[in-house]
Amino acid sequence: MATTTPAPVSRALRDIGENLSTWRKLRGLTAEEVADRAGIAAKTVLRLESGRGATLENLLRVARALGMLNAVAAALDPYATDVGRLRADESLPVRVRHRRPR
Repeated sequence: MATTTPAPVSRALRDIGENLSTWRKLRGLTAEEVADRAGIAAKTVLRLESGRGATLENLLRVARALGMLNAVAAALDPYATDVGRLRADESLPVRVRHRRPR
């Protein structure tokens, strides 16, 4: 099933790619050096930097190679948000199931 990428997702891919490229350059590394440290192909690093997408694992490998892995993980911490802090004392369900209307 082929679907088009929603515009906000495309923008995020582009922004993340630009940020990875900037971090790489701030660290004085070539795409090949990052790729070697991440254990992936330089072509994959360049795909990420151009916002053309790649797997989450490859994104995290590059973030690790750039010393940003903990920052990426922390950015997704739900308890670092207002909603997460407000609901921190609630117990989370093991699964979320929606009831079907009768």
